[in-house]
Amino acid sequence: MPARFPTLFALAAAVTLAGCSRSDSPNPAQTAPPVEAVAMRTGSLPLVERLSGTVWAENQVALYSEVSGRIAEVLVDNGRTVAAGDPLVKLADRTVTEQVRQAEAGLRIAEARLWQAQAAQAEVAAQEKRMRSLSDRNLVTEVEQETLTAQLAAADADVALAEAGVEQAAATLAERQDTLAKTIIRAPIAGVVGSRDAEVGMQVTASTRLFTLGNLDRAVVRLNLTDVMLGHIETGMTVRVYTDGDRGLQPPLTGTLARISPFLNQISRSTEAEIELDNSARRLQPGMFVPVDILYGQSRQATLAPTSALFTDPSTGREGVYLLNAAPGEVPAGELSAPIPTAFTPVSIIARGATEVAVADLNAGDWVVTLGQNLLATGRSQARVRPVDWDHVLELQNLQREALLAEIIRPSSETPAR
Repeated sequence: MPARFPTLFALAAAVTLAGCSRSDSPNPAQTAPPVEAVAMRTGSLPLVERLSGTVWAENQVALYSEVSGRIAEVLVDNGRTVAAGDPLVKLADRTVTEQVRQAEAGLRIAEARLWQAQAAQAEVAAQEKRMRSLSDRNLVTEVEQETLTAQLAAADADVALAEAGVEQAAATLAERQDTLAKTIIRAPIAGVVGSRDAEVGMQVTASTRLFTLGNLDRAVVRLNLTDVMLGHIETGMTVRVYTDGDRGLQPPLTGTLARISPFLNQISRSTEAEIELDNSARRLQPGMFVPVDILYGQSRQATLAPTSALFTDPSTGREGVYLLNAAPGEVPAGELSAPIPTAFTPVSIIARGATEVAVADLNAGDWVVTLGQNLLATGRSQARVRPVDWDHVLELQNLQREALLAEIIRPSSETPAR
């Protein structure tokens, strides 16, 4: 992660540290501005890919009405927890109810016609049976036999037609009953209702969004990965999701990369990945834009410096650190030192972490300036140094902007003795 708030660090150095050098009488040491410095150390950094993701609730869905109509009643409001199948909205159903009654009557008519056709069929079948008995004794003519056979075939057709009519009427009734059931919009899943757009009296269609529903106890963070990232990022890797941006007020949520789509967008050459997180504390809200760190390995052992030690030379644009030319023990603990030579030293960064960077060509134990670089950038070659420990530097890096400003502008009477 890059160093946070370099301008504020410069302001802090100018206001807080410069105050330490005030004197009513001329002093040669005043040409050496006060700075804070820390000794570099050896270690390895987790390799981090910093991305931004969007928060979704688990099973987050937008709810629409499947039928058109006017809203007669809204049964829930924003923030309501519902179970699967709970009614949410009722549409006016008078017209549909009448259509159901008509369909029920149509089914009864069709069934009566079927019974009538079956009775006629049975009558013709009985006549045909008697005709076969008489035919065996040569008591009927061939024409009479053919006529009765044709009447039986017609009776069979009437029954088939009546049966089809019953099936059609039953299907119509089922369709009308389904439409009536859809006038009550129910929750398809258990979750929390939000984004209410439904109001009594509103006319809705199949394209009118009524609510958004999702399970807030679980969250899904979606982010985009480029084709280059897919070379070193894979599912199962540890991720950290920051719910308050870079302010560091709360520890990040930790999880794993759950899914990566194997299909790249043909224009952006990127794909979507998903992180699933427990959200029972409700730190994540759907729609939030959150920083995400994907930890994909460890750097080799190297010399580490705080990210706040990095400084970009305004004249050359090169990134480096202000290195103290101090012998061991020359930097006194807990107080400002005598002027110590300092020099801007360009560095090669091996890896960047959230609060530290691994640099080449520098040694553990070397002192680097972490606060006050802007006072040295004017061409001064010496500084009076207040040594600090790593915890102090990391705490300062994690201060949110408002807290840092409050620390800088705090009245001098409230400033603790150094």
